[in-house]
Amino acid sequence: MRVLVVEDEIRTAALLQRGLREEGYAVDVAANGPDAVWQAVESPYDAIVLDVMLPGLDGFEVCRRLRVQDCWAPVLMLTARDAVSDRVHGLDAGADDYLTKPFSFAELLARLRALVRRGAKERPTLLTVGDLRLDPSSRRVWRGETERPLSAKEFALLELFMRHPGDVLTRTTILEHVWDYAYDGASNVVDQYVAYLRRKIDEPGAESHLETVRGAGYRLRALDPSEGG
Repeated sequence: MRVLVVEDEIRTAALLQRGLREEGYAVDVAANGPDAVWQAVESPYDAIVLDVMLPGLDGFEVCRRLRVQDCWAPVLMLTARDAVSDRVHGLDAGADDYLTKPFSFAELLARLRALVRRGAKERPTLLTVGDLRLDPSSRRVWRGETERPLSAKEFALLELFMRHPGDVLTRTTILEHVWDYAYDGASNVVDQYVAYLRRKIDEPGAESHLETVRGAGYRLRALDPSEGG
């Protein structure tokens, strides 16, 4: 397995490199943010151990840029910053796991093994369907370049559709994912919120991109900018 260690503290980088090599990993080291982005994009890594405090670009920005450039190698963030907000920031930037310093090397190895088992699957931090974009972390939605404010339920409903583009979602499926089991399945709440959402994301007079599939449910089709966008 090939691992990229991104750490500007020379002693820590050397310890990680030696320890990982002793475990059979092939290890490269980057000492700053820009080099880390370049190496990770240019070479196929099975995992990346990424420090947060780096010269040039911090670890959050490195991770964000990797995901934007379709680099999906699993990222384990290392940092001395243990505030919950920092962990949330790292995970929302696209990291897969988070380990605070000082840490046990045995735990780092276990976390790396777990990340490698999962593989480098695409996990975009922004959901995109046609010209519609949704950011789960900031809870913002754009149609083209225009932001579309949504209520909490409208946002949850759109996120569900955008995670399953082109799929027909039944009313029962929507109720189970956006509401809860206490809701009456015969309720028209789904139809009401689909109507609300259509008014928010569709252009006046244009065909709706939230299609009604008779006898089945609803489907989100790709939004073509030329269709009323």
